[in-house]
Amino acid sequence: MSIRNLVLVLGDQLDPKGAALHGFDKSADLVLMVEATEESKHVWSHKARSTMFLSAMRHFAADLEARGLPCEYLQLGSHGFPTLASAVADAAARHRPAKIVVTEPGEYRIEQALRAAAKLSGVAIDVRDDAHFLISRHEFATWAKGHRQIRMEHFHRYMRKRTGILMSGAEPYGGRWNYDAENRGSFGKDGPGAVPAPPAFPPDAITRKVIGEVEKRFRDHPGDLSTFAWPVTRAEALAALKAFIAERLPQFGAYQDAMWTGEAWLYHSLLSAALNLKLLNPREVIAAAVKALEAGHAPIEAVEGFVRQILGWREFVRGMYWLDMPGMRADNHFQHERKLPRWYWTGNTHMNCMRQAIGQTLKFGYAHHIQRLMVTGQFALLAEILPQEVEDWYLAVYVDAVEWAELPNVAGMALYADGGRLASKPYVASGAYINRMSNYCTGCRYRPDEKTGSRACPVTTLYWHFLAKHEKELADNPRTSLMTKHIAKLNGEQRSALLEQARNTLERLDSL
Repeated sequence: MSIRNLVLVLGDQLDPKGAALHGFDKSADLVLMVEATEESKHVWSHKARSTMFLSAMRHFAADLEARGLPCEYLQLGSHGFPTLASAVADAAARHRPAKIVVTEPGEYRIEQALRAAAKLSGVAIDVRDDAHFLISRHEFATWAKGHRQIRMEHFHRYMRKRTGILMSGAEPYGGRWNYDAENRGSFGKDGPGAVPAPPAFPPDAITRKVIGEVEKRFRDHPGDLSTFAWPVTRAEALAALKAFIAERLPQFGAYQDAMWTGEAWLYHSLLSAALNLKLLNPREVIAAAVKALEAGHAPIEAVEGFVRQILGWREFVRGMYWLDMPGMRADNHFQHERKLPRWYWTGNTHMNCMRQAIGQTLKFGYAHHIQRLMVTGQFALLAEILPQEVEDWYLAVYVDAVEWAELPNVAGMALYADGGRLASKPYVASGAYINRMSNYCTGCRYRPDEKTGSRACPVTTLYWHFLAKHEKELADNPRTSLMTKHIAKLNGEQRSALLEQARNTLERLDSL
């Protein structure tokens, strides 16, 4: 018997108020949810990433059924469709819907595949704007057309004015648009001290079953599930939000860029995965932070920095993703071609900063934004790694990785693969930056202040090599021109020694 709407709920659209479910008729419509093997194998997905998606999906399906919504849920192993699109095409043939309804996917590949499947099936498809975000794809594109240079800072101010968030009339709350100067603190030699631990959510029966299936089906994939404790339901996500606001937000601003050995979480919110799966709405997260400011619980620099990550950066990268795809995926401004070092998948490297960041990532499926940008990301840029290999790694190893968020951050921010379309400069620094913002350099085989010699830090060596190789381009950029003044001070002998050290370093990336 035919139905009215086949409503497809994707793994990153777990919102009971999501656009695809608007106007749902229990007597005429059917929800379809599909666990597709391809989504764990499209990239070599971390076991925790697969577990979080699958567990959250199964919990969401159970909630839908408890509310009386008819739901056809295709679990791994229960069907023979390796791809989401093939499962949708089969469901369309069986149920003969008048229309397939879906909220905008978070990935260009999936949206194109669904449109193709609907066309092949002869069924109309209604791809609805994702109301989870505070600005639509169309509205972002309209805003972008009015700017010669598309920059997050301009966009963030526009969004503040548009929403009234952290505004006092026409002026920013507190009199300043951002508090970056106050938000670059490090812990010093004594370290962070006692940091409130984030809540952990022990796996329930559903999650334990998923863990068992993931360990069996994806046993050769990277990652560790022995510590899996991520929120996989809306109730757990709300508890995680409440704990962050109460316990870690006040110190978040000052130490958001800091790193420390053995401290994976520090003062970060750990809410990005729940937000990206739509277990949380950004409006309620922002409102909770603003309420803490108004109550005197958290300072303006912490709240503004946190809100900017969501209202500014998160919305901005999503807009840029849809504005620039599919070209963004192919971008390679510096024409880098080297393979990703094998230790990105193991953490087995003598560079302690990389060992710490990657080891933490493989254990928890998590690293914070500076670890991603200024440790693993900038090393990949300095080491001239093919952008697409780096992008696949980031999409694979983090529990919060969905392509609309991952790709712009990696291609545009970390790798500068788009040549400055998204970021105003390449984000590169020597080992001195890592030494200043962490204790990673303590006890490391390499010395952060040495660019040549047997103890030279590979980050420092390759940073200076990057300056030398791209000296003219960097000199022409007002935000990087100062860097080139340093490289210009090297005499011929020093420059030759640097280039030889860099050549040797690049030739032995796998053994660093």
